[in-house]
Amino acid sequence: MDFYATLGDPCAKRDILDKLFRAGMTGIRVNLSHTSLDKCAPLLERLYWPAARAAGRPDAHLILDLQGPELRVGELPRPIPLREGDEVLLGDGGIPVPKSILSAARRGQEIAIDDGALLLEVRRSSAAVLLCRVVRGGPLHSKKSLSLLGAEVDTPTLTDADLDNLALAGRCGATHILQPFVRNRRDIDVLRQTLDGLGLREVRIMAKIEEQQGYGNLDEILPAADQVCIARGDLGNTLPLWKLPAIQKDVARRCRKAGRPFCLVTQLLWSMEQRPVPTRAEVCDIYNGVLDGASSLMLTGETAAGKWPVQAMEYLVRTAGEALKGE
Repeated sequence: MDFYATLGDPCAKRDILDKLFRAGMTGIRVNLSHTSLDKCAPLLERLYWPAARAAGRPDAHLILDLQGPELRVGELPRPIPLREGDEVLLGDGGIPVPKSILSAARRGQEIAIDDGALLLEVRRSSAAVLLCRVVRGGPLHSKKSLSLLGAEVDTPTLTDADLDNLALAGRCGATHILQPFVRNRRDIDVLRQTLDGLGLREVRIMAKIEEQQGYGNLDEILPAADQVCIARGDLGNTLPLWKLPAIQKDVARRCRKAGRPFCLVTQLLWSMEQRPVPTRAEVCDIYNGVLDGASSLMLTGETAAGKWPVQAMEYLVRTAGEALKGE
């Protein structure tokens, strides 16, 4: 079974990477929504791959998580406090957002920001600006995710940034591409053709299921992808959270039936971003995910931004090991 960390400041140190490998880590994810592979390449060459070789893991995985068609807030000079009941402008003269959101949004629709931490309701819309009311407030930071709930937004499979990153993937030793917001088989085919054109036929594609369209087209995605990733963060933005467990179980069941390995990700040990010990619910979640057939588990903020990256990996690996004993 594979256990993945996400690269970030807390684990971008040789001694921490050594400890993560000793704890059972088998690979690392680089989130390219917030950076570029060009910027990460020196760190990978100087720290990650030497740590992998020292741990006896020259076959360690390097997973590149592309930007893909994900929608995000643009650059802000400083965080913006959004208060419940206030009105806010998106677009020209306001908070920068992709034009595709402006053209798709209609009065009465809701926009989730930062995995649903913030919620806006569209009051008036035009091609250049949206007037919204803050339903759920908090601080808004640059580059946070956007989701127009209940609507499909027309975006390309691969962005220019994705193509730039893929051009460096072979040189950096990438073994897997984590493709976000996969909507249908065509998205997989576009990425596969791009990899083939770069001479990267051996690189494996992990299709993220994180929106309703992708879930609805799972049967055509399964034979095209090498693996599936049940990405509960954005998937949980597109439906009431109490419905998410049934979706996760259904995707896992269909992956098992199709013989397609799957990865489980998002908030596996979320509390360990701040605490050295997880909740009972979190370890039960991991245990059940393994019993459901997950072939890999991935930590995100726990290692990318958390205070206890090594301890989080230890709990992940040990909990999964107990589940494997009980199969």
